[in-house]
Amino acid sequence: MRESVQFGSKEIVFNLEFSERKTLGISVSPDLKIIVRAQLDLHFEKVKEKIRKRAPWIIRQQNFFSSFHPKMPARKYVSGETHLYLGLQYMLKVIIGTKNEVKYKGRFIEVITKDKAKSKELVIQWYREKAKEKFAEIAEPIIQRFKKYNVEPKEIYIQEMPTRWGSCTKKGKIILNPELIKAPKVCIEYVIIHELCHLIHHNHTHKFLDLQSK
Repeated sequence: MRESVQFGSKEIVFNLEFSERKTLGISVSPDLKIIVRAQLDLHFEKVKEKIRKRAPWIIRQQNFFSSFHPKMPARKYVSGETHLYLGLQYMLKVIIGTKNEVKYKGRFIEVITKDKAKSKELVIQWYREKAKEKFAEIAEPIIQRFKKYNVEPKEIYIQEMPTRWGSCTKKGKIILNPELIKAPKVCIEYVIIHELCHLIHHNHTHKFLDLQSK
């Protein structure tokens, strides 16, 4: 069900779901939607109270995701289109050649292919390869800083996710969305720090938020 609470001058609109669970969970998706999952026996006034307490975090998350908006229209992967990489815009240049290859040169992302119909497939694969390489490079110094808390991720894994930039499993594996490679480096660092904090605090408690800010 769709509900809302007032926090100062801002109205926080959210989708409320009740299920058999032990704690209330709040999540903000990249499309700025707020989803609240509550226990079956939790009174609605308690739900609103929890949301007001978490309102600063909710607003910060929405502000972070809004930096990626407005979303680009659907890409056709043809010459002349602009595509993002690490927060910068590059113009796509599709070239017919004797091999299949993608590289960025100056302010261009060049796609060399035997068949123009394969441009999309090649660019998506290039993004995945760059994500795997750059995420590991960006994460390494941050992981070193977290070692003082005696935690280290088991693995950094790349996986497409429709509503998340990243997640952390109970076994300590950090999953990052390859789409994040299109964002500025500071945004990638933010997501990695967020997920590393979950190795210490599994829920978005005040201790979690304090650690993330630190």
